[in-house]
Amino acid sequence: MTWLKLPIRKCQTLLELSECERSLLLQALGLLPLVAISVRLKGLQFTQGFLLRLPLANRYAPSTVANAELERQVWTTVRMVRVAVGYNSRWTNCLKQSLVLWILLRSQGIISVLRIGVRTETDKFSAHAWVEYQGIVLNDTDDVHQRFQAFDRSFEQPIQEKL
Repeated sequence: MTWLKLPIRKCQTLLELSECERSLLLQALGLLPLVAISVRLKGLQFTQGFLLRLPLANRYAPSTVANAELERQVWTTVRMVRVAVGYNSRWTNCLKQSLVLWILLRSQGIISVLRIGVRTETDKFSAHAWVEYQGIVLNDTDDVHQRFQAFDRSFEQPIQEKL
């Protein structure tokens, strides 16, 4: 029966979350594999357009909450996406995690920016994605701009023009 302790503890932890946290976590858990498959099969631009059309739960209207509450909601969303990534690590990389965070924030009326940056080190090319809210890096360290050269435009602008 010791094999049952971990799932029971995880369920207890899930029940201890607030309704908002639980909703964000469950949405993130569902979105991670969906985003992974969509990015793999259809690419970034299609996936963003698809995510923008999803009927995600929107519990907060930013114009009706104080700045401190809005900031708390941003960090709660970041935390719940991190927890979901911990359960779905095989489905995630920085791009997929950032897409999920970006769309969950957007579904709450919180405008964030999806950034993609590149770097070359000794002939090795690498790319990285992260999300910013009011110039603050949410799902990476603050020095990400020194490690990666971000593209000038965020990656949602072409999508908005088409919709």
